[in-house]
Amino acid sequence: MASVQWHSRCRKYEYEKQMRRLEASAVDISDYHPLKAITVTDSKSRRSARKGSTSSTSSSSSSVAPDPLSSLLDGTDPLSLFAAASVIPTIPHSISAGELGMKRKDKEEEVGSDFEPWSCKRGEILSRFTTTEKLSINLFVGSDKSQASSPSSAVSEKVRTRLEELDDLEEGSQRELLNLSQQDYVNRIEELNQSLKEAWGTDQKVKALKIVIQCSKLLSDTSVIQFYPSKFVLITDILDTFGGLVYDRIWSMCAEPHPLPESFSADDVNDTAKETCLNWFFKIASIRELISRLYVEAALLKCNRFLTKAGIQETLQRLTAMIRGIGDPLVAVYARAYLCRVGMEVAPHLKDSLNKNFFDLLASFRQIHGDSVQNQLALQRVEIPVYLTLYSPAIHWILQCVAYRAPEVLLTEMMERCKKLGNNALLLNSIMWAFRAEFVATRATDFIGMIKDCDEAGFPKHLLFASLGRSLSCADPPESERLSVLNEAWKVITKVRSPRDYMSCAEIWVEFTCRHFTKREVNTVLADIIKHMTPDRAFEDAYPQLESVIKKILTYFQDFSVLFSMEKFLPFLDMFQKDSVRVEVCKCIMEVFIKHQQEPTRDPVILNALLHICKTMHDSVNALTLDDEKRALALLINGFIRMVSFGRDFEQQLSFCVEARATFCNLEPVIVHLIHTVNQLAMETNRVMKGSHSRKTAAFVRACAAYSFITIPSLTSIFSRLNLYLLSGQVTLANQCLSQADAFLKAAVGILPEVPRSISIEGKQRSSEPFLLDFINNFLSTLLVVPDHPEQGVLYLVRGLLNMVQDYTWEDNSDAKVRVYISALPLLAAMSQENYLYTIPKVDSNETLYGGDPKFIAELNKLCETLIGQVLDHLKGLGRDDGVRRQGGLAFSLFGCLLAHGDVRNNKLNQLAANLWNLSHKHGFCDARTSVRTLEHIKLQAQQSEMTHLSDLTTRLSLQSRA
Repeated sequence: MASVQWHSRCRKYEYEKQMRRLEASAVDISDYHPLKAITVTDSKSRRSARKGSTSSTSSSSSSVAPDPLSSLLDGTDPLSLFAAASVIPTIPHSISAGELGMKRKDKEEEVGSDFEPWSCKRGEILSRFTTTEKLSINLFVGSDKSQASSPSSAVSEKVRTRLEELDDLEEGSQRELLNLSQQDYVNRIEELNQSLKEAWGTDQKVKALKIVIQCSKLLSDTSVIQFYPSKFVLITDILDTFGGLVYDRIWSMCAEPHPLPESFSADDVNDTAKETCLNWFFKIASIRELISRLYVEAALLKCNRFLTKAGIQETLQRLTAMIRGIGDPLVAVYARAYLCRVGMEVAPHLKDSLNKNFFDLLASFRQIHGDSVQNQLALQRVEIPVYLTLYSPAIHWILQCVAYRAPEVLLTEMMERCKKLGNNALLLNSIMWAFRAEFVATRATDFIGMIKDCDEAGFPKHLLFASLGRSLSCADPPESERLSVLNEAWKVITKVRSPRDYMSCAEIWVEFTCRHFTKREVNTVLADIIKHMTPDRAFEDAYPQLESVIKKILTYFQDFSVLFSMEKFLPFLDMFQKDSVRVEVCKCIMEVFIKHQQEPTRDPVILNALLHICKTMHDSVNALTLDDEKRALALLINGFIRMVSFGRDFEQQLSFCVEARATFCNLEPVIVHLIHTVNQLAMETNRVMKGSHSRKTAAFVRACAAYSFITIPSLTSIFSRLNLYLLSGQVTLANQCLSQADAFLKAAVGILPEVPRSISIEGKQRSSEPFLLDFINNFLSTLLVVPDHPEQGVLYLVRGLLNMVQDYTWEDNSDAKVRVYISALPLLAAMSQENYLYTIPKVDSNETLYGGDPKFIAELNKLCETLIGQVLDHLKGLGRDDGVRRQGGLAFSLFGCLLAHGDVRNNKLNQLAANLWNLSHKHGFCDARTSVRTLEHIKLQAQQSEMTHLSDLTTRLSLQSRA
């Protein structure tokens, strides 16, 4: 077998191309097309066609299959149908029109998703109102009296025992814990909440009530006044738990004889449940302290549904009046907030009680300046402005409930009442928070006038302007008032001395300025921020607010020529001197640029600014930077490079790439992108010159080649270097730079021994052989058009590559080397043809240099025989142990190569092909389907006049297959 004489098959590429071209046929537009719209028909004949079947008046034609794309568009796909079924409820036929109307009315009265729930405010209050003062708490000490009576005791004794237990609670069955830290206090409250659930679970209902009464008593304690809002949140959590347990208990008692519907009335409730419900309210009525009785009854407000139809409304009115008896205004305002909260959950349509609570709140404002409050503040050393902020959560909540779906006229009424109180700043602030932004924006000038008249001693005006700014950032004031509103607001904001307070306001009003004004006004605002935040490096404590300012500017100014024309924009960026924050800001700017920059730019202002920003990101990379972070930064920088274009000034473009290479040397993906950019620049030059370079353009493309040749060795990834050497060689070859192309290809061959046997991909070690084989196959296809160097031997690049493959240390039991040899045979066969399959314009390949010279053909045949011999020797070695399966696959691959590229009229080559076919089928590892299709293809080729010699081979192969 080793003495096989190779002769390449003579190929006529144009003829083969014509033979393989598919037959064209005209398309009849009347035929069905899969993307054609579905035909809709309506005929009486279809309706009467099948007597027993149901059919609609409009249906698709039975001859047309449903189109998957159009079904997606018209919403008939399964997901759309499922969504529609979940949105559109089915209405039972038994529901009357009146009941349906009631259901719609109830739906309108429910609180919608546009109402911010209490749960969203809870966390903010707990984190905002904290204290370092020591706290105290009364813990309930359990009594066994409730278990003293036997199960057979009379009902009157049980009632008397429970009343005694309530009295016992108020007579001192509790102990006081002092000097608790805030965290200890929170833990104790959580213990009480857990004790409540455990007592309820063990059927100790009176003990559970005692815990709730004790906890609600804590809300009358204002000894650590700054912690009161957080205490309110913690205690009302326990009240909510208790209210839910009682309601669920009574609801479960209504299950007999049948469960209650969701929209039940008091008439539907059985007597046992009503008696139990009344029993709970009688217990609550026996609580002596006003605050405890008020809170516990409010927690059970929903239970009034079991007793009377108007029970909830009457109870709300009574509890609202009871709150007037609370002397401390802070305790009273939070009691009103809780009553409004449970009222919105149970009966949001009862607006009267909400309004009464708010108007009572207005009437109690005078108490804030009373002696009792002032003495308490003096004793605890709390300033009035700090004290007033304690009211904010409660007032905000009450006003949110009042303003929810309220008419605009109510805002006017609120503003008038606020004026009568002397423009109370705290109230005015809550009004601007609670009402819809559109309502506030249309009256922006009126609000500014009211803010001016407020007393700044109690509530700083800059906080009022901050609240106004929040509304105006969501809704637009009248156009004629916008400039005056901005000027009035900024007059106050710019006078704020505290950098923290100043920045909290400026951050809000920046959005209003960007939304309605030009770069001139925004530049003025930035200058004022720089002026306030630069002294004493105040900007170091305001990075989140400064970053927010940048994001808001980028939201409204996405034209970077306008953005960078602001004189103060880059000085504003200089305030970000903490590396991590500075990089994040730069990333935000680049993300906006890449997303919104539509056309490439050459504006020097934009380029210099963005180059500075990208350099900042690049310089943040160090040895500890994660790979994901490096990739993210490289993507942004590459996006910037991609948008830089100097048009036909290619030399300037190359100069930019040279500068970028020096600037971004630590990010390998950027260097790779720059090499691709320069190669693209060379090809663009070739396109402009239509393949005929002048002296100047020829020098330029050589400069591009020099750029790539110098830059590629700096890359650490071996496969990046290999692929870029090959790609750059192809580019220089296309530009008729033969010596440069030769250098690139020789460099690629030279570093092949450096390829490791395994490489890291996404953190996992994988074999490098598949990647190396792909590269070599690509390299071989390029060598077809590369002319031999006049000072080197024949096929020196092919021999050099094969020698490297021979010397490379492959994996044990690997067939990669012989697969390369098999892949090289089609290249050598293609080189022996008179006309090559493909060539490069204005580059003379070996077909022109040698012109079918017999010595050249003999050299090719000799090299092919050597490669075949190497493959056959390898196949012999695979005949043992576990190599049989691999032997069959390799034999079949070599058979296909011989058949496609060898001249099998040669007896020895014909015999070798038959032996390889037999070897590939010998152990039954050859794919039967592939084998059959291959044999059919050979038979089809044998029918051609110049391929009749394949008939004998077909007969032999068929006989061997049967054997």
